[in-house]
Amino acid sequence: MSLGTLDPPLGDARRKDEGLADKSFLSWPFFEDRHRALAEGLDAWAAGALPADHHDVDAACKGLVARLGAGGWLRHSGAAMGETLDVRSLCIIRETLARHDGLADFAFAMQGLGMGAVSLFGTADQRAWLDRTRAGTAISGFALTEPGAGSDVAQTATTAVRGQGGWVLNGEKTYISNGGIADVYVIIARTGEAPGAKGLSAFLLPADAPGLTVLERIEVMAPHPLAHLGLHDVVLPEAALIGKPGEGFKIAMSVLDVFRSTVGAAALGFARRALDEALARTGRTRAGGGRLSDYQMVQGHLADMALQIDAAALLIYRAAWAKDMGQPRISREAAMAKLYATESAQKVIDMAVQLHGGDGVRTGFAVERLYREIRALRIYEGASDVQRVVIARSLLG
Repeated sequence: MSLGTLDPPLGDARRKDEGLADKSFLSWPFFEDRHRALAEGLDAWAAGALPADHHDVDAACKGLVARLGAGGWLRHSGAAMGETLDVRSLCIIRETLARHDGLADFAFAMQGLGMGAVSLFGTADQRAWLDRTRAGTAISGFALTEPGAGSDVAQTATTAVRGQGGWVLNGEKTYISNGGIADVYVIIARTGEAPGAKGLSAFLLPADAPGLTVLERIEVMAPHPLAHLGLHDVVLPEAALIGKPGEGFKIAMSVLDVFRSTVGAAALGFARRALDEALARTGRTRAGGGRLSDYQMVQGHLADMALQIDAAALLIYRAAWAKDMGQPRISREAAMAKLYATESAQKVIDMAVQLHGGDGVRTGFAVERLYREIRALRIYEGASDVQRVVIARSLLG
């Protein structure tokens, strides 16, 4: 299967020179010259390498990870020992990749999220896996969600008990990204030091561990590799424990604190692409003796789309900047960024579909694909209503 650039489908306004993309935000004071260089370099790489052929999603993701690794982009997905993750770089990369190809964004994001616990809390030995995921020679997954514990991580039922010189794990995990193709997972399980969230721990789980099975591959409207995993008497050594027993919830929330802003960045990339498509479409479509973009109502819609995009960008890069400047927790800022960016991107893309008329819901057009891709971002890594709760509690606490 080729991962080369596909010819744009009928009606797709994408151009190889990426001339429509607004990059003026890179002049904002949130960024340093290295961030601007990163954005320009990745944009040029993506213009020649993306989109990938999505017909075989597993093969596409494997190929994308390998190519992102070979291009050096995955080195930003994790931090070497003694270093910290640069959240602004993570956001720039996700925004840029999402604007070009949603599956490429997914492939990059999961290398970071999947090994986020190791980046933040891993031992030198555990970081051997991080070296591989940053090089694109191994694929990672983050096994947190369960059939009975989605947004409420404290309800995690998967257990890890001491035995056989280490830990024995039993339970199920579902909606696990890269499930079935990952080489390694970080898994959160109940070790029982205390009730609820204080009794969880994090473990490094190789995909070939005996007792780990794929119970179901999950198909969704914007194809991604997802699976329901089963764990039956999976034995892990003591060295598989990340951090200390009982720190699993803290580790998981610390990972989300870093990567939640990047979900908003991916949504921002989708929204920018949708605005590009809408501008091109309304600029060339004839209506009433002129262009569709000559109508004030259409201009009003385009203005609203641009307003929501810039507001989302400001929230995203404020959160990323705050984390990079050393703020220990950015739960409120990250929640605001993810909530607003994903919800507003849904509106921007919906309007782009509307401005395309019948072609907006026609398979093969960029806006139709974006319409399917954006929806999941309002759910994963904390659904929109969960973000509202996080924000409210920060106000009331």
